[in-house]
Amino acid sequence: MENINSENQINIELSEEVAEGIYSNLAIISHSPSEFVVDFVRIMPNTPKAKVKSRVILTPEYAKKLLFALQDNIAKYERQYGQIKKPDSQFTPPMPINFGSPGEA
Repeated sequence: MENINSENQINIELSEEVAEGIYSNLAIISHSPSEFVVDFVRIMPNTPKAKVKSRVILTPEYAKKLLFALQDNIAKYERQYGQIKKPDSQFTPPMPINFGSPGEA
């Protein structure tokens, strides 16, 4: 475990509402030169419409840090619980037509 100096510690608060979390089964990622936008969507079976439940906006540098943190945590998860299976394509929601950076098709 890494030791952190008391001057580098951050007090992070988590409200009850945020602690409950938001369920998402689709993430749409777009970007511009200065930011990455991740929209977390919940798609329900037999429902033609889906809603963005949460949007997170990141700097490119932080998006890359998040990528590395996810890779590290997935590796730890798989060591403990076994390999995560790739999603079955018949149950994977289709990607939206308009994704990527603004202006891309």
